[in-house]
Amino acid sequence: MPRFDAELTDRLIRYAAIDSQSDAASPSGPSTARQWDILRLLQTELTQIGAADVRLTEYGTVLATLPGTAPGPTIGLLAHVDTAPQFNATGVKPRVIRGYNGGDISFPDAPGLTLSPTEFPYLATRQGHDIITASGTTLLGADDKAGVAIIMTAARHLLENPAIPHGPIRIAFTPDEEIGRGVDARLPADLAADFAYTFDGGAVGEVEYESFSADGAVVCVKGVSIHPGTAMGKMVNAITLAAKIIATLPQATMTPETTSGRDGFIHPTEMTGGSSEMTLQFILRDFERAGLAQKGDILRQVCAAVQATEPRAEITCTITPQYRNMRYWLENDMTPVELARRACTRIGIEPISVPIRGGTDGSRLTEMGVPCPNLFTGMQNVHGPLEYVSVQDMAQATALCLALVQEAADGAHPA
Repeated sequence: MPRFDAELTDRLIRYAAIDSQSDAASPSGPSTARQWDILRLLQTELTQIGAADVRLTEYGTVLATLPGTAPGPTIGLLAHVDTAPQFNATGVKPRVIRGYNGGDISFPDAPGLTLSPTEFPYLATRQGHDIITASGTTLLGADDKAGVAIIMTAARHLLENPAIPHGPIRIAFTPDEEIGRGVDARLPADLAADFAYTFDGGAVGEVEYESFSADGAVVCVKGVSIHPGTAMGKMVNAITLAAKIIATLPQATMTPETTSGRDGFIHPTEMTGGSSEMTLQFILRDFERAGLAQKGDILRQVCAAVQATEPRAEITCTITPQYRNMRYWLENDMTPVELARRACTRIGIEPISVPIRGGTDGSRLTEMGVPCPNLFTGMQNVHGPLEYVSVQDMAQATALCLALVQEAADGAHPA
């Protein structure tokens, strides 16, 4: 297997330095103009390496084809270009720590910040690897620019080595995954794949086919506004009622910081407004439909209870579906999951399948008829300043990508 370390390092550093953060408050698609910068770059790079049918759709997805060199299913390979809105992503300065020595990692722009292998045990297993982080004041954006770099590197290698047998491959780089809007209704038809894979996972070996089911909720609290000097018996403070809603929700058993494994949660993500009107945004997560519905019911009941304490206020709770557990569909046909597991074994990696405490574009694609498990990239501690990725982990993901398409072609005409 050729070495891809240098190419992966170069690609991730270049891609990560481009600000492509998404914005849930924006109604446009993509949600931010800056995402077009990396989308156009990838369109150009795919054309330069010789991909066919390269185009950038009006909904902000780059599509391309690697023509098949052997009979086999048409496989989609996907990664998203946007970075999470939860933390600063402007002015990302990627840096490479070569031959990581196993100790604490400090950050040049944030002297008080430390990435410790004691706190993050996966890092301790990466001694000797080349570790890429940001400088301490931004996230890195390996989620999911590591996936972009992996797919681009694999695509370049396949196009330069047509003797490698594989069926047709469709590539898609999507926007707005981090805000749940990465899969446009037109994408399944435009992708035209029998099944697909997102490269948007973490630890080496992850072959994921279970994700959260997800809803979003918006609670609006309208109070009664009046001058505070004459407010006695008249004012209804929306901030006070919003605080009561948060305080009444289950805190010890149903928040992200108190749950793990297969437990779901109710997570307030944003509060805006003032004493006259407040808006609270939530994400609701569970692996099962019944559990997700229960969390929606709990939020509605809490809003109703707080409303009952102050009839002069107006409290509304609107819940909107986001995505559903991909397992609901993949468990009916595990072909793409088993193919990925065989590809892992083919290159000496033990496949690991654990539920994703989150979602991917694959969750929506699977629901929309394109089976789409999620595969590892190596990225860790995403959505914050301690984000990092091992170049060697990315190289193993690239090897998996190549093994995957060959395994599919071998299966199309077994010896």
